[in-house]
Amino acid sequence: MDNHGPTTGDRQLPLWTTHSGSRLHSAHTSEIKARFPQHTCDNRPMTTLKSKLHEDLNAAIRGRDELRSSTLRLTLAAITKEEVAGKEKRELSDDEVLKVITKEAKKRREAADAFAQGGRTESAEREKAEGEVLAEYLPKQLSDEELTRIVVQAVEEAKAAGAEGPRAMGQVMKIVNPKVAGLAEGGRVAAVVKQQLAGG
Repeated sequence: MDNHGPTTGDRQLPLWTTHSGSRLHSAHTSEIKARFPQHTCDNRPMTTLKSKLHEDLNAAIRGRDELRSSTLRLTLAAITKEEVAGKEKRELSDDEVLKVITKEAKKRREAADAFAQGGRTESAEREKAEGEVLAEYLPKQLSDEELTRIVVQAVEEAKAAGAEGPRAMGQVMKIVNPKVAGLAEGGRVAAVVKQQLAGG
């Protein structure tokens, strides 16, 4: 099933997002609403992305796809946990749901690596497969070259403002983070920034 939508250059984004400049935004356009109509849960509207997860879970159950249904169940449980984490239960926005999915995908990658190092090949493959299911709901990650280009530009901007060297880390991250939100993990971004501030 193809869960992806429009392309930006050679990059493909999920249907429920659009790309404006270098920032990722939720898109509640009429076209998306028509394709993924809002559903209700306890008389409250669900976000477009959360609705999509529920729809795909139901389809996976009907199709007896154990891998996909199990992965989506766990992800929806993680979303629900986040929704009740505060003093009052609330509905997560699409951006917040995307962050939960990103965290869940990262957990799968880390678990797959740990299992592989421990010689548990079957478990590693399962975690990897679950991560691939979740990847369908995430925007394609920036390549190393793309990320480095953005960081280099940010370093130059910070330098023009009088901040350079390792002490400029915070300022550079402040410039970079909005541009790569949802497109690169924080640890990966920080590593590239440190490398560039240290002289490349």
